[in-house]
Amino acid sequence: MSTSNPTPRADSFGGLLRGLRTRARLSQEQLAHAAGVSVRALADLERGRTRGPQRRTVQALARALDLGSGDTEALEGAASPGRPRPRPAATVPAGTLPLPRDLDDFTARGAALARIRALAEATGAACPPLALVTGQPGLGKTAFATRAAHVLAPHYPDGRLALDLRGMDEQPLAPRDALARLLRAVGVADSAVPHGTQDRSGLFRSIAAQRRLLLLLDNAAAEEQIRPLLPGGGASLTIVTSRHALTGLEAAERIDLALLDAGESAELLARIIGPARVERERQAADDLARLCGYLPLAVRICGQRLAARPQEHLSKLVAELTGEERRLDALQAGSLRVRAAFALSYRQLTPPARTLLRRGALAAGADFSPESAALLSGVGVREARLCARELADHGLLEPHPVLERYRFHDLLRLFAAEQADTDDGAVVLEAALDRTARWMLARARGAALHFHAEQDRVSAGDPATGPDPDPVTAPVGRQRAHAWLEGERSQWLWALRRALAAGWHREVVDTAQAMHWFSDRTEHWEQWVEVFRCSADAARALGSRREEAVHLNFLAWAYNRCVHDHRRALEAATAALAIAHRCGDRLQVGWALGYGASALKHLGRVEEALAWLTDCAACHRANPAPEGRIAELTALNTLGAHLRDLGRVEEALTIHRHGEVIYRERLAGCSPDLVAVLRAVTLQHLGNDLAALGRWGEAEPLLGESLVAFEGAGMLAWSEPVRLDLGITLRCLGRHDEARAQLLAAERSLTELNNPRRRDATAELRTLDDARTGRPGAPSGPLASLLPARDHR
Repeated sequence: MSTSNPTPRADSFGGLLRGLRTRARLSQEQLAHAAGVSVRALADLERGRTRGPQRRTVQALARALDLGSGDTEALEGAASPGRPRPRPAATVPAGTLPLPRDLDDFTARGAALARIRALAEATGAACPPLALVTGQPGLGKTAFATRAAHVLAPHYPDGRLALDLRGMDEQPLAPRDALARLLRAVGVADSAVPHGTQDRSGLFRSIAAQRRLLLLLDNAAAEEQIRPLLPGGGASLTIVTSRHALTGLEAAERIDLALLDAGESAELLARIIGPARVERERQAADDLARLCGYLPLAVRICGQRLAARPQEHLSKLVAELTGEERRLDALQAGSLRVRAAFALSYRQLTPPARTLLRRGALAAGADFSPESAALLSGVGVREARLCARELADHGLLEPHPVLERYRFHDLLRLFAAEQADTDDGAVVLEAALDRTARWMLARARGAALHFHAEQDRVSAGDPATGPDPDPVTAPVGRQRAHAWLEGERSQWLWALRRALAAGWHREVVDTAQAMHWFSDRTEHWEQWVEVFRCSADAARALGSRREEAVHLNFLAWAYNRCVHDHRRALEAATAALAIAHRCGDRLQVGWALGYGASALKHLGRVEEALAWLTDCAACHRANPAPEGRIAELTALNTLGAHLRDLGRVEEALTIHRHGEVIYRERLAGCSPDLVAVLRAVTLQHLGNDLAALGRWGEAEPLLGESLVAFEGAGMLAWSEPVRLDLGITLRCLGRHDEARAQLLAAERSLTELNNPRRRDATAELRTLDDARTGRPGAPSGPLASLLPARDHR
């Protein structure tokens, strides 16, 4: 039996086309090139395999053959019978590729639904509307797209078609096969479906351009899978869902679904198990939503489990989910499993991206940088960046909107950590964590030394602290060093903890020692308590009594200034004082007295505080070392402030005038940056003394100069209390507009810094308002009292 195609009849489209080509003395290759079709497609037309080419294909062939109107009409007439006939709307089988079942308990997503509705209703669009619904696994993309399709179905009477593209399968649905299904669904007979993907795509587009179709393409794998399926003209609406970002898909309305909020999660739970049951255990319902990370799939699973057990208390399931090691096990109900949803995406990743996902779960803090991920994964930073972007495109990491940082959803982090335990093992993971901790501590020391008062003498490569682990990428300058220390705060603090636990005591002490200058500028960070508690413990383990006294003094400062726990500050200062006396360290004796005095003052033990401050000043005055002058100036500033608060303002002014002499005449050889800071502190105190004496005009320029100096040094924790003092002074001078501007800025900044003086700023603004409206207000004056600065060595 012959398997060759019979020669088409002369009056068929194929026979007529072959005759016209022969008349024009063109080969198939020449005509295909001139008409812009493939040689294979032209051969199929002539042999009768493709019986009804599109109108634009016929027109292109006629132009290439240079046909007159009569021959063109004849060619078009021969093509027309072979084309699929559009069916009337009533006869289109709406269930050929039916929409999935809508969910009665579908919850929230009102804003996203409104966007798709607006897209469908828009007129005058250059191309058919396309909505792309993306997001991480478990967000309910399919449920959302199905709800949108059901809501909009009445607007698309010519057919609603849903197709699972199997994007998570090892072999996603090929575009050619997807087009065959779509063509059959719109009424094209099997015998009329073209052979090639391009021809199938063209035929589907020609049909869609003449109808109003709603096309739901679920679970897409890539742009190349989607593009051939999209209508090219007309008013048909396409909704695509994908776990991938599909960033290369053009002209799409992108709808990136977010997590539910607490209220929406409770509403979804109530729709599944009933509102009465949720109201009976409202706190447990809220806890369930939180433990689910507000992920719709996880909340639904909890609801399905509870619906199957109507007598079970919500609090029982809360207890089951509380342990992280059991949470993913608990989040499954029949075929619904959070772990399985994540595993589908995990299997799609390249091996390097899988490694980065697993190791990224080991990073400390809410988010991590490609730098941290590279260390944990054992790859270069460039490769880590590429892998992190791949993970973000797969919906497995959430990129920070401004910084180059990434974060996990809570449940995804648990899944990634499980994979790390399974695929890497304890030995590999411990080595990765140790490598990362040592690198982080070395980088942190180098970055912190940018803030050393004697920076011109101490470089980031100081042999005492070790060189930066990667000088090429080391932050240069204080601004970048500050940004790195702040951005990686959780990571290097974790490294410090790990170092202490591992017995790397010298690294802990050296890191904290390098940090203490930087901590002056960021005293609103409560973490400094932990940093200096670790370093004091490490110094004790090393048997270094002097270093233990130093770091206990740092700890007393942190308790006083960072967390305002003055009882613990006094305990730390008292311990430092005892150790410093035993090892004969006069400088640390003086600092301990100063920190202890600050704690005593806040504890209401005013006379004891004054005695400790007097002893502190005397101790530093008797110290001939250069560091003694810095410490003496700090002690005098604090002593004067204490006397001012006791109402002994003239004595305070005398002491601060003496301090002025010290920074002008006795700090020769000190860093200009350090002298500038000490001068700014002294000016602040002098200004407050003069303000307390009612000499507002003299106080204002001193406070203004102090503020400018602190702002120039980038010392926010120091500048904002001065701003408050200046605002008070301006109010008392009657310059109310200027006062309001300074007080509002101070209130905002002090609140962000969690500084107790934020309440003073609020009270001053109220007093200012009372003065403007004529209401009596309580008089107030400068409240600043600078606590001792740090061990400036």
